[in-house]
Amino acid sequence: MATKLSTLYVGHGGRGFSSSSHSNPRLPVTLARLLPISCRIRQRTFSSQHKRQKPKKFSPEPPPMDVAFQTHDNEYSEVQSAITDAITRSPEATTSSSTEVDTSFTAKDTEINFDSSPLVDEKSMTENGDGGEQLSNVRLEDLIGMIRNAEKNILLLNQARVRVLEDLENVLSEKEALQGEINILEMRLAETDARINVADQKTIHVEVLEDQLEKLKNELSVRREAEESGQDVYEDRDQILKGGTPLSHDNSSYSLSDVQSLREELSSLRIENMSLKEDVQELKVELNNVMEADERVLMLEKERSSLEAALKDLESKLVVAQEDVSKLSYLQFECMDLREKIGSFQGLLDKATKQADQAISALQENHELRKKVDRLEESLEEAQAYRTSSEKVQKYNELLQQKIRLIEERLQMSDAEIHSHIQLYQQSVKEFQDTLNNLKKESKKRAQDGPVDDMPWEFWSRLLLIIDGWLLEKKISSTDAKLLREMAWKRDGRICDAYLANRDKSEHEAMSTFLKLTASPTSPGLHIIHIAAEMAPVAKVGGLGDVVAGLSKALQNKGHLVEIVLPKYDCMQHDRVGDLRALDVAVESYFDGQLFKNKIWVGTVEGLPVYFIEPQHPAKFFWRGEFYGEHDDFKRFSFFSRAALELILQAGKKPDIIHCHDWQTAFVAPLYWDLYVHKGLDSARICFTCHNFEYQGTASASELVSCGLDVHQLNRPDRMQDNSAHDRVNPLKGAIVFSNIVTTVSPTYALEVRTAEGGHGLQATLNSQSRKFVGILNGIDTDTWDPRTDTFLKVQYGAADLQGKAENKEALRKHLKLSSAEARQPLVGCITRLVPQKGIHLIRHAIYRTAELGGQFVLLGSSPVSHIQREFEGIANHFQNNPHVRLILKYDEALSHTIYAASDMFIIPSIFEPCGLTQMIAMRYGSVPIVRKTGGLNDSVFDVDDDSVPLQFRNGFTFLTPDEQGVNRTLERAFDRYMKNSESWQQLVQKNMKIDFSWDSSASQYEELYVKSVSRARARTTHA
Repeated sequence: MATKLSTLYVGHGGRGFSSSSHSNPRLPVTLARLLPISCRIRQRTFSSQHKRQKPKKFSPEPPPMDVAFQTHDNEYSEVQSAITDAITRSPEATTSSSTEVDTSFTAKDTEINFDSSPLVDEKSMTENGDGGEQLSNVRLEDLIGMIRNAEKNILLLNQARVRVLEDLENVLSEKEALQGEINILEMRLAETDARINVADQKTIHVEVLEDQLEKLKNELSVRREAEESGQDVYEDRDQILKGGTPLSHDNSSYSLSDVQSLREELSSLRIENMSLKEDVQELKVELNNVMEADERVLMLEKERSSLEAALKDLESKLVVAQEDVSKLSYLQFECMDLREKIGSFQGLLDKATKQADQAISALQENHELRKKVDRLEESLEEAQAYRTSSEKVQKYNELLQQKIRLIEERLQMSDAEIHSHIQLYQQSVKEFQDTLNNLKKESKKRAQDGPVDDMPWEFWSRLLLIIDGWLLEKKISSTDAKLLREMAWKRDGRICDAYLANRDKSEHEAMSTFLKLTASPTSPGLHIIHIAAEMAPVAKVGGLGDVVAGLSKALQNKGHLVEIVLPKYDCMQHDRVGDLRALDVAVESYFDGQLFKNKIWVGTVEGLPVYFIEPQHPAKFFWRGEFYGEHDDFKRFSFFSRAALELILQAGKKPDIIHCHDWQTAFVAPLYWDLYVHKGLDSARICFTCHNFEYQGTASASELVSCGLDVHQLNRPDRMQDNSAHDRVNPLKGAIVFSNIVTTVSPTYALEVRTAEGGHGLQATLNSQSRKFVGILNGIDTDTWDPRTDTFLKVQYGAADLQGKAENKEALRKHLKLSSAEARQPLVGCITRLVPQKGIHLIRHAIYRTAELGGQFVLLGSSPVSHIQREFEGIANHFQNNPHVRLILKYDEALSHTIYAASDMFIIPSIFEPCGLTQMIAMRYGSVPIVRKTGGLNDSVFDVDDDSVPLQFRNGFTFLTPDEQGVNRTLERAFDRYMKNSESWQQLVQKNMKIDFSWDSSASQYEELYVKSVSRARARTTHA
């Protein structure tokens, strides 16, 4: 039978103590000193011979009660008798209804409060006299109820104590019974051991008997064989005598009977052995039971000790409870004092209410007087204002009359002036008409000889490709092709009219018309051919593609003839090429000791003429589904470099500049000077641009033979031999040595690569060729990256209207499911390849730090390194449900435009950065850059807090040391300015959007290098 104390609360209003499971909102109190006590004793049956001993009766004396309780009523005697009855009850009676006794007291189930909080508050004291008497009566009833409930609680505690003592004695009796069983089991175990020893001895004896039995069996078998063979008895006797064992008929019969007895004895021993084994198994089982009994005894001992400790705690708490109850006797005297105080307070309250009524009436009268005074003051002010206004009106009327007179005089004068102006206008119109007619006549004359500017560059590029196609297909001579190409280059109106007139005619008629126009005009500029592995947007991997496209368009706009030669990748964007077609000719090029055909494709890309080379090689060099990263990249691009030069040679082109880029087309420089100059392609100067010195394309020297270069001549320290391995060649080094102009993509990067830290092994070569080495900062294509016309954006905007930027920010948040709760919450963007060069550990830290600072972070990019990609996938999963961080681990062109437009800040923490275009694009779209001072970042971003930089050039936030502290400080400075000085931030954004990062300035620097190099070459030719 389980017994639990109910929950007790102290209540007001005559309720006293209540046994309820709900807390009293007025006085919820808990006696936390009562610790949880649980004692469960289950009846166990070990053996029919040992029964549980009957526990002894225990009748403790009831604890002494305070005398103060006896004065209230006669309930104490009832409580004492109830306690005595509960204590003197038979333990058998208390346990007869169940085999389990569960007594538990917990702080959760038992709540007793003897708090000395005041029973009468001040508010109740302010009531009238009758209310005070009722209150005192209620409080007295509460006290009596509390005393009664406290006595009940004491009774329950005593009952619990008695039951705990009973359970304790039961535990002791069970322990004694278990100890007796253990002793018996130990005796049986000893007997079993003795029996096992006897059984072992008998087993040994049985084994001996079995040996003797075997011998007898052998003798019997011998005797039977002798009888069967017909030998006489004497021979048998001789054989037996030789063995020393006389044998007679009696003896043999004796042996058989002995054997039979031994068999019986052996079988009995076996049966006894089996019974012993069964006894041993039974003893083992009993031994396990004994061990379990020991464990139970230990558990009971522990439970007994805990019960004793709980009992002591209950005794101490009972003493405390008795002391608390004794304090309640003093409450009667306090009630008497409170009654007297209530009477005095009531009198004071009556006086105070009368005085308050008088004060309120006085205040009301004062307030009414104040209103009247205010009205009088207002009326006085209005009267004064009316007087002053009337005076002003008079003065104003006088001034108006004077002005009217002046206006009338001026109108008369203006009428005369207008009349004269009309006459002059009529004369000027006549002169303008005469001038316009003259200009029309002159324009008609100039149209016959001057260039046509209203046709797009795509038109002229298409025209050039048609002429080159006729030449390669041997339909026109090289001289005629050169003259026609120069006319198209000059944008001659005659060739434009001829093309438009013959557009719908046959090719033969068009050629005949074109050949009639042949003349020898002078060239307006340079002929430049770019040989590269990338070009945006048709074949773009990184910044190289943007540079080739942007620089070519800028040079074309300056009046130069610019052409591009690319590999025809199977994975390039064919739909971005205009008028793509294959020429009906195959250009053959040398590779691996034989000639291979190359299919030539032509088309225009953003107004530029482009040649695509498709090798007809069995290795399918550019049908791999990838631009880079193949095991035979050295062969792929050395083949392409030679095929490109072969195309220029067979097309009869005489370019002024051949511009190659990075190690993939670095083979052009040594091929040109070692092979193609001797074939007649000798008009060009070679310009080589390295966009990243980390990638050098080194390979075994023997692989250089495939493209036709002499390994013995080139694998030398002063030519193409790699500086770190003498048996390897370095295409990048070869281009530096054999080119006339060597450039890189920023001035700071040009200085960094000439040091041991940034040169990647080529610093000595660069220093030896420093006279022709220069750094030119790249530009960006401002037509593609223009927020005013960007079709990828939801809202186009400019520096004068930044509301569109805020709308794009909101659109990106909705697209990526970021929080839009705070419009001014800063958004940090990052678009990059996740490679060590880009400072991936700093990007990772910036993500977490931005979230800590209360900002949002968006990353767009992927990694070619598998473990880096997996690491950032883990970060993306970590922030998957975070409303402030998103990682998109792929490249998305449309999304990149939106991120530039939406972000408030753009972080680029590169370890080294040759140039970098993202910081320029970010500023173009109004995103303030946060960069590390290295390479092109140092040449384009200047810290807003750097006093050494003129104020007009400060445009971002920079840090030098590539560590987390540098990122933290810079992010904190940027966040602080963004949050605390919005006006200054907006001015910074507008200033950045107006910075000119176009290719115009960079193209001018390249143009100057081209012209100087070509001029020097022509001067040498003239002197020679």
